[in-house]
Amino acid sequence: MPPSDVGTGLQDLAFFTAIRESHYVYPILLSTHLATLAVIGGAILVTNLRLLGRAFAGVPITVLLEQLRPWKYLGFAVMLTTGGLLAGSKASEYFVNPYFQTKLGVLILIGVHGVVFRDAVYRNPALTEAGRLTRVAGGLSLVLWVTVLSLGRWIAYFD
Repeated sequence: MPPSDVGTGLQDLAFFTAIRESHYVYPILLSTHLATLAVIGGAILVTNLRLLGRAFAGVPITVLLEQLRPWKYLGFAVMLTTGGLLAGSKASEYFVNPYFQTKLGVLILIGVHGVVFRDAVYRNPALTEAGRLTRVAGGLSLVLWVTVLSLGRWIAYFD
């Protein structure tokens, strides 16, 4: 079954039709998705700049990671929820959109990145200063997240 047919079947569910056709729900979801992006983006930027050794040098890496972690987790959960609802309501368009497909792939890579660097960087209580591994983790994270942001914006320009 082609992705567009799967998308049409999904978006035609009453729940997603109601979201898509609402004068308030869809714009509120979109606004929430974007506002949460600002919050999580800021937390990720601060984290990555510290991992790169470019900012917040007076704050121990472990302290910064621990303090920002709840914001990133909450933000990611809200973004995933709102993004899923938005995508489901226009699934026939999104499922065939190469920018959307690539965005999902990069989000998976972000998950892989988190797993790969989890013990050595993100959950390492002995980590005190930015080193080569933290710079690799921070730089790669920046590239992945800027890619997700860009792809999210480009989705609207695919015909």
